[in-house]
Amino acid sequence: MLNAADFRDLVSGRRRGWLPGFLRGLLAAASGLYALVVAARNVCYDRRLTKIGRVGVPVISVGNVTLGGTGKTPLVAWLARWFQTRGVRVALVSRGYKAHSGAPNDEALELAARLPDTPHVQNPRRVAGAQQAIREHGAELIVLDDAFQHRRIHRDLDIVLLDALEPFGWEHVFPRGLLREPLAGLRRADVVVLSRSDAVSGDRRAAIRRRVADLAPRAEWVEVVQRPVGLRSTDGRQETLERIAGRRVAAFCGIGNPAGFRHTLQTCGCQVVDFREFPDHHSYPARDLESLARWADGLAEIAAIVCTHKDLVKIPRSQLGGIPLRGLEIGLEFTVGGSAFDQLLGTLIATG
Repeated sequence: MLNAADFRDLVSGRRRGWLPGFLRGLLAAASGLYALVVAARNVCYDRRLTKIGRVGVPVISVGNVTLGGTGKTPLVAWLARWFQTRGVRVALVSRGYKAHSGAPNDEALELAARLPDTPHVQNPRRVAGAQQAIREHGAELIVLDDAFQHRRIHRDLDIVLLDALEPFGWEHVFPRGLLREPLAGLRRADVVVLSRSDAVSGDRRAAIRRRVADLAPRAEWVEVVQRPVGLRSTDGRQETLERIAGRRVAAFCGIGNPAGFRHTLQTCGCQVVDFREFPDHHSYPARDLESLARWADGLAEIAAIVCTHKDLVKIPRSQLGGIPLRGLEIGLEFTVGGSAFDQLLGTLIATG
């Protein structure tokens, strides 16, 4: 069975030879069927053959067109704070992917740490979840987390993130590539946000922007950089990045795009001497924590073991192998389109 890194190597074409080529052919056949189902579903919504529910307050959707991490959680948190500082009662609604027995999933736990005063309803039926947030929490605005493909609920603003490192999912729908739907679906977007924009050259950013302009000509264009802002321990204590700057660290993550986390770590000025990857939304059972502890114990002169905040909220330990465990906290910096984005958000307050 392929792990996430092997799968990316396969669908990107980096893995060469007759067997990878044969496997890509099989995956292409499967993706054709998947794309057909998605296209038929979108036609039903586009032609209003399937009902789209309204909930009576402004709704913002934050999503993507690819599988894996594009930096949605920092943007969801940023949006909630933007509206809250303007006196708007905000609630978050998500489907609760990989939540167990009604417990919050990893993304909900991370958002709870970032936004302890913001209600978060997890319900795969987003209309019902939004109605619950309005009824029980007095929400005046709903932010939907990971909902671009969930079209049953009307949204007043559709925001789509593209990861600069893998913006177009290797041009194929899953499982041949990483696309959740054909790229033509981008035409529904009101805003396209290029995340980790500092990870690629200016020429590459311009090429991505031109492609998006062809696919979604009416969408606002925004570029953001994920900036590390500090470290957090399991008990909630915060530390500055000085703790790891110029020092040796080991790192691991269980997110959709490990390369993005690697890039962010590089901006901290630390030396990553070893790196381990786990599947997205990994739950870290005891056997994995013991494996990580043995791994850490075998590393010399390590200042800290660093993971994402999303990983940290699932790990009830402050150390691994006697080495401090810290989660990297991320903030957003708008480098292109920030003012226009602010104005667009302001219209929701004026009309909400």
